[in-house]
Amino acid sequence: MQTVDIIRKKRNGGELTAEEIQFLIKGFAKDEIPDYQMAAWAMAVFFRGMSDRETADLTLAMVESGEQVDLSQIEGRKVDKHSTGGVGDTTTLIVAPLVASAGVPVAKLSGRGLGHTGGTIDKLESFRGFTTGLSTEQFVKQVNELKIAVAGQTANLTPADKQLYALRDVTATVDSIPLIASSIMSKKIAGGADAIVLDVKTGKGAFMKDEESAVQLAEAMVGIGSRVGRQTVAVISDMNQPLGYAVGNALEVKEAIDTLQGRGPDDLTELSLTLGAHMVVLAGKTDSVTEARGLLEGKLKDGSALAKFKEFVEAQGGDPRAVDQTDLLPTVSRQVEVPAPEDGTIAQLEAEEIGLCAMQLGAGRATKEDRIDHAVGIVLHKKVGDVVSRGEAIATLHVNDESKVKAVQNRLLQAVTITKERIVPPRQIRSIVTERGVEKV
Repeated sequence: MQTVDIIRKKRNGGELTAEEIQFLIKGFAKDEIPDYQMAAWAMAVFFRGMSDRETADLTLAMVESGEQVDLSQIEGRKVDKHSTGGVGDTTTLIVAPLVASAGVPVAKLSGRGLGHTGGTIDKLESFRGFTTGLSTEQFVKQVNELKIAVAGQTANLTPADKQLYALRDVTATVDSIPLIASSIMSKKIAGGADAIVLDVKTGKGAFMKDEESAVQLAEAMVGIGSRVGRQTVAVISDMNQPLGYAVGNALEVKEAIDTLQGRGPDDLTELSLTLGAHMVVLAGKTDSVTEARGLLEGKLKDGSALAKFKEFVEAQGGDPRAVDQTDLLPTVSRQVEVPAPEDGTIAQLEAEEIGLCAMQLGAGRATKEDRIDHAVGIVLHKKVGDVVSRGEAIATLHVNDESKVKAVQNRLLQAVTITKERIVPPRQIRSIVTERGVEKV
C-alpha cells in the first residue's frame, strides 16, 4: 500500500477502505508518513469529503492510535457531554452535578482552555485547593461513590488526532466537517463513554457560524456514534451572544452556583436542563426527555443538585464553603461599569468579541504558557432584546490591571449594537439531532 495512491484516490473522489485509512493514520502517528503527504490528503478530504463509513473508520483509527480509558468498573451507563465551545459556556459545572444528583454516573475528562476563558478545569480551580490530578483508581472510586468526578486529560488519548489537528491548523483544512466530527468523536470514544450528548453551537461566537453547517456537523457526529456503537444525541444551541451573563472563570462559577440554586439566567438554565435530560434518557433512567426534565427540575428545586456540587468540590480538595459563600472565590480589586451610549434595544452582543474582551483582561490564554487570572472577566446586565437607557450599565468589567480598562471598555462597546426597533430574543435551542433525524424546537 502506497500513501501517494491513497492521496490520489481521495483527490479523485474515491472512497477509501478501512484498511487504507488505518494505514494512513498509523503511519502518520509513527512518523512514517511525512507532514506534506498528510497535508495533501487533508486537502483532498476538504474538497472531496468523506462518506459516513469513511468518517467512522477515521474516528476509530484515531481512537486506536493511543490509550483508551476503561470505565467498565464504574457502575451504570456512562454518558459523556461535549460542547463545541462558546463564550460564557459553563454548562458542565451545572449539568454534571445535576445529572449525578439523579443517579447517573458522570465520569468526565476535561482540559484547560485556550482562548476567551479557561476550560472546565480552570473554572473549577477557582475553588482554592481543587485538584483534577486523580489516578484511575481514585477516579473510578469517586464516581461509584458520588456519581461524579472530573479529571484532567493525562492519558495519551488520540495522539494521531493531535498531530493531524496541528497540521490542519496550518494548512487551512480545519473547517472540514468529516475531520472536525472525527476529531471530536475520537476523544469522546477513547474517553470510555457508553453514550454521548453533544452541544453544537451555532452563531457568531461559535465555530459553525450558520445553523445549516452546525446541523451537518451534528449529523456527522451522531452518525459516527451510531456506526461505532455509541448512542449519540446532539443539541444545536445559539451562540450569537454569550451564554448567561458571566464571562470569566470565577464569575462563571458563581453563575453556575446561582443556576444550581434555581435562580440562574433563563438561557443557561434552559440549555443545562435540555442537555441533562438527554443524558438521563441515554443512561436509561427515564423513558422520555419530558420525564427526565421533570426529574432534573425537581433536583434543582429540592437542593439536591447544589448539594451534589458541594460534595463534588470537597471530594476533589476544593473549599466547599465557597459554594455557599461565593465571596471566598477569587475577587478583583476594581469593578468598572460600561454605560450605554444611547437609548434603545440591544440588537446584538457579539459573543466572540466579548469573549476576547474578557481574555484581554486576563480571563483566558493565548498560549498554553499564559497564566489565567481567575477573578477577572465581564458580567453583562443586558441581553439581546432588552431595553436600555443612555448611561445605564450594559456590563461591568472585573479588573485587576487598571491599564487595560479603557481599551476593553471601547472594545466592548464596539461589540454592542443598539437599535430603536423592537428585537425578538433568539431561541436558545434550535434543534435536536438523533439517529432518527433533525427535530426543530
